[in-house]
Amino acid sequence: MPVRKLKEYLENNHIEYSTILHSPVYTAQEIAASAHVPGKELAKTVMVKINDKMAMAVVTASDKVDFKGLKKAAGVEKAELASEEEFKNMFPECDIGAMPPFGNLYEMEVFVADHLSEDEEIAFNSGSHDELIKMSYRDFERLVHPRKVHIT
Repeated sequence: MPVRKLKEYLENNHIEYSTILHSPVYTAQEIAASAHVPGKELAKTVMVKINDKMAMAVVTASDKVDFKGLKKAAGVEKAELASEEEFKNMFPECDIGAMPPFGNLYEMEVFVADHLSEDEEIAFNSGSHDELIKMSYRDFERLVHPRKVHIT
């Protein structure tokens, strides 16, 4: 979904959001610094495989996914990091590694780190390496219906 379509989706659902343009950077920590967003509010989308089915894990910029915790939370035998090769064609309109955490729009499950829900706002890549979208966490939760789990 191009950035435009994501914005249309948010607008069609009457979601207030703002965009933050920043220098093209690629790691979550660099994005947080460039966009002047606290690392605890910047969500990064990590592509994972849950029993060989693609899913999204959403964690803060500084966190790493705890795959044992994810496996336990999902109640599955296998949870692992997906390679770029495995998911790059699933998001043809997004820069690789800049997918927004809207798995519901791609028919995939979304697991979000439980502590992200403690913040009022969430910021995330819009589909490109130079723009973030910032919105209320409640609205994100209402649209995406992620499973809040302890995965960091």
